[in-house]
Amino acid sequence: MPDILFEDEWLCLSDAEKRALTTQGLEVRSLPGPSVARAQRHRNLNPRLKLNDCFALSLAEDIDDGLLLTGDGLLRRVAGECGVEARGVLWATDQLEQHKIVSLLKLHKALELFRDDALVFLPVEELRKRIRRLARKI
Repeated sequence: MPDILFEDEWLCLSDAEKRALTTQGLEVRSLPGPSVARAQRHRNLNPRLKLNDCFALSLAEDIDDGLLLTGDGLLRRVAGECGVEARGVLWATDQLEQHKIVSLLKLHKALELFRDDALVFLPVEELRKRIRRLARKI
């Protein structure tokens, strides 16, 4: 994750929570000058994208087999045009389940929180399918 996003986008997390994420494997990286310039070019070509999103895309381009996690359709399209694989939150929850990274109960509760949060915009039917499937397993 670009360091600027780690600081700007996750203001609601405490320092201890941020440390826990990095301890558990989240890598926070600074973008070198050329990567920052490339992010700005992405922004200039796609003014509807937020600059922080362009930083994330630029970092994903810098990493071999980099993957961009986003729910933004435009960012996904631009990433694809740049040869960067882009995935969404539901894919990430599927990975958590498949690789047994969190308990099914925790995952089920998290998906219910997503469902009940008016500020979370996920495909409703896909979210419901996962909630129902997990409910049968727990």
